[in-house]
This record gives sequence, structure tokens and C-alpha cells, in this order.
Amino acid sequence: MKKTFALILALMLLIACFAGCAPKEQKTVVVGYTIYAPMNYKDDNGKLIGFDTELAEAVFGKLGYKVLFQEIDWKQKYTDLNAGTIDCIWNGFTCNCADDDDGIQRSEKVDFSYNYMENRQVIVVRKDSGISSAADLSGKQGAVEAGSAGETYGKSFAGANIKGFDVQTKCIFEVNAKSADFAVVDAQLAKSYVGKGDYADLQIVDALSSDVEYYAIGFMKGSELTAKVNAQLEALAADGTIMKLAEKYGVATTAITDFSDQKK
Repeated sequence: MKKTFALILALMLLIACFAGCAPKEQKTVVVGYTIYAPMNYKDDNGKLIGFDTELAEAVFGKLGYKVLFQEIDWKQKYTDLNAGTIDCIWNGFTCNCADDDDGIQRSEKVDFSYNYMENRQVIVVRKDSGISSAADLSGKQGAVEAGSAGETYGKSFAGANIKGFDVQTKCIFEVNAKSADFAVVDAQLAKSYVGKGDYADLQIVDALSSDVEYYAIGFMKGSELTAKVNAQLEALAADGTIMKLAEKYGVATTAITDFSDQKK
């Protein structure tokens, strides 16, 4: 009887050990993005890199999450977020504007993190376009990313004809290919392409740039991740990580590392 009891006890201890020692499955978080240098783009080996990419990895790594990046259709970003297909929108997401399709402020649709980057909407044209003022855009064909702040800004120019595309890089391509007269894109993206390589004949019309905008990370309303990510943004600003990444990707002059005036 004693041997039987000892055997049962040993077996119970073994089961308890397996239960307690078994590796826990790592938490995952899905980040929604579009291809957009210098925020999220692929290097020559096909690896996803960029300021937003590396900052997301740093933030969620500190929180114990494995990051999965999911390329999305920007126009469907809210649908994907609310359906749980993605956990956040982290891709140069302008927070201080309304959506063109319904005029509702984006802050009413998602919970935003701290603002972490300044941006503007800029007009990109061919150097020989003759476009230098808002009046010159009347009757011209413009390319914008559908569902973006650029679409809203583009439609503010009287008489301009606006066509939406699924990513901002296509808007740049359309102008370069002479299929569009101008593109409305984020300044961060424009600075990565315009006047370089295949796009050497393009330029930004500085006089037509928008007022300052801010990038933030978008979460589902009520998400517990918002506060956690904000805390990590503060920590990574304090230890210099954010500025180090900003310098690496050429956005040091627009990155925000002081969040003190954003705390509620």
C-alpha cells in the first residue's frame, strides 16, 4: 500500500512539474502596415525594415510580444482593426485629421498613442510641370492614396481631379510616368524618393505643403495596449532608442521624444 501511495505521489509530482515547467506560448501582436519608406519598407533581401518597423519591434519586445507584420489595404484599416485581423495601425498614421469619406475625426474611430512624429502633406510634380501654385492645380490630374490624409488634402484644391490608389508609392510612380500631373503624399515618404534615382526628375512644391500633422499608433477603442505602448515610448525616448532609430532612417528632425505635454 505504501509503495502504491508513493508511486501515485511521484506521478502527481511529475505531472505538476511538466505543467509548471512547460514553456508558455509567447504572446503575439499583429501590426498593420503598408509599404512606405522610411517607415515600413523592404531592403534588398526582402526583409521588412524602417523607422516604424524597428520602433514597433522595440516597443512590443519590451512588453513581451512577438510582432507579426500584416500588410493591409489602407482604405480598409478600420475594418481590419475592428475585426481583430490586426491589433494596431502603425504606419505613418496621421492622427490630427478627419477622414475624407465621412468627415469624422480619426480620434473618434480609434484610440491613439502619443504623437511620435511630425509630418506634412506635400505636392510632388515633374520639374517641367510648370506647377507652382494652387491655381495651377485646377484641371490637373492628381494621384492620392485612397483613405489617406493626402486624399483629404488633395480634394481641398479647387478644380483638381483626384484619383485614389492603394499605396502612396504608386502615386509617385504615376507622376513619374506622366499618368498624373501631381501627387499628394506624406513629406516623410516624398523625401525618400523625390529627386533620387528613377525619380530624379520629380520635385516637391514647398509652397503647397499642408500645415503640420502628427503620426500616432492607432488601436481599437478601449484597447489596453494604448497605455502600455505609451509607457514604452516614454522609456525608449528616455534611453535614446527613438532618436537612434530616427537618425538611422533620416527622420531625426521630425521625431518626437518629449511626450510630457501629451499626458492626460
